[in-house]
Formats: sequence, structure tokens, C-alpha cells
Amino acid sequence: MNPALPLVEELLHNAITTKATDLHFFPARKETNVFFRIHGKRVYHRSIQTSQYELLLTYFKFTAGMDIGESRKPQDGSIFHHFSSLGSYSLRLSTLPLASLESLAIRILPEENLLPLDKLFLFPNQLNTLKKWLTKKEGIILITGPTGSGKTTTLYALIKALMENNTYQMITLEDPVEKLIDGVIQVQINEQAGITYQTGLKAALRHDPDVLMIGELRDATTTRFAFQASLTGHLVLSTLHAKNTTGTIYRLLEMGINQQDLLQSLLAVASIELVPIKRKDSFQRAAILELLDGDELARAIRLEDVTNKYHSFDHLRRKAYAYGFFSEVYDKETRYVARRNSNEVS
Repeated sequence: MNPALPLVEELLHNAITTKATDLHFFPARKETNVFFRIHGKRVYHRSIQTSQYELLLTYFKFTAGMDIGESRKPQDGSIFHHFSSLGSYSLRLSTLPLASLESLAIRILPEENLLPLDKLFLFPNQLNTLKKWLTKKEGIILITGPTGSGKTTTLYALIKALMENNTYQMITLEDPVEKLIDGVIQVQINEQAGITYQTGLKAALRHDPDVLMIGELRDATTTRFAFQASLTGHLVLSTLHAKNTTGTIYRLLEMGINQQDLLQSLLAVASIELVPIKRKDSFQRAAILELLDGDELARAIRLEDVTNKYHSFDHLRRKAYAYGFFSEVYDKETRYVARRNSNEVS
């Protein structure tokens, strides 16, 4: 048995049972600190000897098919891991070179059945808006937000909802493929083998798709190609790192997509924020969506002032607060903590 395996099993078991979404290793000369990300907060878990961490790092890199002899460049990989008592999980690994060792971050993704759309969001009316977007036959729908906000989970739920009532030829391009979906052609991006987002998109378009899902618009080339695909009669779903809906427009413009192409192709933007809510005796996180479509989207693309009052994150946090989902609401922009007053929310 690999000497690192008991420690690997212990740390992963502890992370999963505490509902951690990420596992971070921060190595120093003698000790390596281990952190869990729980409900969005990075929490210290314990320290291990750096000699133990070196064994653990080698185990993870080897199992994930990464180059164990390469420590000067960042690497990514993924592992499928099964626990008899906890179920199956996909582990997404990322290493970064430091002065002496490498740091390691692991995203923990449960492999159980995909959550349906109606289980993801705090407000049902936002679900109805998303379902209306899915009736479109061409154009781009973007799910945006920071890392760990649930973009990919939402994207998978959208795909599942599309496939339940249609016989679409659905093709996804992902890095990595995080969950397998029945009836969907899922392509794993592998840049070392020459399968990039660009080459994958070209091949996918020759495969007669109705709907394309691109895991992430990471660069200007992929983004331009995705917009071109939407102009040829395809519905394109993807994610993008952006602070909010209007921030998404600015990012697209910075990536070289002109206003005319945005007006023709961009159907809608849903920006996600996870908020802590209390249900029964435990705290969970639920998604609120800042939505932008129709005339407001067109005005945002033209860089006109958009009054998105009833869809802004600030308003939605106050609404959740007024409905009693949490006891106080923090406005990140003004650093204002609201006191309970339902008259503030319409």
C-alpha cells in the first residue's frame, strides 16, 4: 500500500464530512498547513509534516496523470475517488510552484445525481426566467461569477433541463469533464494531445450540434469562436469570470467582442452569488442571480446607464433578509449592514 494513502483518505474524509468544497495545502520548510473551504470560508484544519506532504503530493500527481518530475510549472489534473460510506467524488487538482515545493489545491465535486434547477436558487421567479431563456434556438447564454460560486453546477443543471424535454445533439467542451450526463457528447480538453478549446470547437461544429456548452471562456480566441458559432444557428452556453452582469459586458468588450456582435449574439447573462442561509438548525448556501436580458441587456452593451434595481445583488440580499433567510444583510459596495425592515424590499 502507498504510504501516503492513509493520510489521503483521512483528509478527504474529513473534508467531505465537513462539507468542504476545496482542500488547500500550504507548505513551509518543516510543516504544511491544511485548510478547508467551508461555505465559502477558508478554515484552518491541521498541520502535517512537510515530509508527509511531499509523499501526498507525489501520490496525487501520479494518480491524476500529472508529471511528478515537473515542479517548475503549474499543472492541472483530476481523479475519481470512491468512499464506501460517502459515495463517489471527482477531485480537480491544481499545483503552483513555490520557492522550494509546490502548493496544491483540490476542488471536491460530488458525483451523485445532478441537482435540478429548482433546487439551486433562492427565488423561484429567477428559475422561470432561466427556463424562458432555454427556449431560444441560437445565441449565447452566459453564467458568470467568481471561482466557487456555482457556475458549473448551474450549467450542468441547465443542460439536464434542456435534455429532459428535447432530443438535441448536445456537445460539451470541458476542462475537465466534471460530471457525466446521459445522452450528451462530452469532450475532454487535453492541450498536450492537441485538443484545445479552439480545435474542439471546430470539430464540434462539424458534428452537427443543436447546443454547444463551453466549460469556460478563458481567452479572446475561444470567446470570438463561441460568438461566431452562435451566429451560425447554435445555442451556446458557457461561463465567464466576472463580478456581476454589467461587469460581464466590460470583460467581453476587453476580449475583443464588438458591440454589434454582442447585440446580435448575447441572449442573456446570469451572474451568481452564493449567500449563507439558515434552514432548520443548519447553515447552507443558496444562489441568488443578477439577471440581464432584453432591453436592459441592449442598453448595457451600448454602455448606457442600466437601472437594474430589482435584479441587483444588493436588492436580492435585502429581499432574502426581509424574507428571514438570514438575520442581517451586508452590502459589499457600501459596507452597510441593514437592520430588519421589510419596507426596504419590494
